[in-house]
Amino acid sequence: MRRRRFFAGVALIVLASWTPLRAESLRIIPLVNDKHVLVTLEMSEAWGEDVREVIESGLRTTFTYDLELRMVVPGWVDRTVATAVISLVDEYDNLTRRHRLTRLVDGRTDEAIVTEDEAVVQRWLTTISRLPLCSVKKLERNRDYYVRVRVRKKPQRDFPFPWSGPITAQAKFTFIP
Repeated sequence: MRRRRFFAGVALIVLASWTPLRAESLRIIPLVNDKHVLVTLEMSEAWGEDVREVIESGLRTTFTYDLELRMVVPGWVDRTVATAVISLVDEYDNLTRRHRLTRLVDGRTDEAIVTEDEAVVQRWLTTISRLPLCSVKKLERNRDYYVRVRVRKKPQRDFPFPWSGPITAQAKFTFIP
């Protein structure tokens, strides 16, 4: 009986502490123009003292965004139309106090800059603007689609907690040419 109460108490504590640790939110804005499906992502709440401390320690810090464009198929498994993996990397040099920022799209270097401005680093790691995900030629008229995004941070500071894994969100839209 004591053992059962103990485990019930532990389960209650775990469930009660779940919500505050998942306070980060991910904002996804899909936009369709004449040629591409463009995606804008914002995860401004992910920047905090813990991320700043990891960066200042000199550890390579990476935010990885896994994007999927999926078509809704009623009564069946949704079809994946396009995928992309975006890695935003910060390598901080303690001696020069400069950040070397790199953006990798599907493993290839897309852009790289060097800065001393922390505001630039924050925007770099937590925002992606108007990323072309796929051509509109892959889309069917008058169909429902959604962009699903999963975000992982490395290094992971809250290791012992199993719910501190990736952040996932999605945004729906209808393709009307």
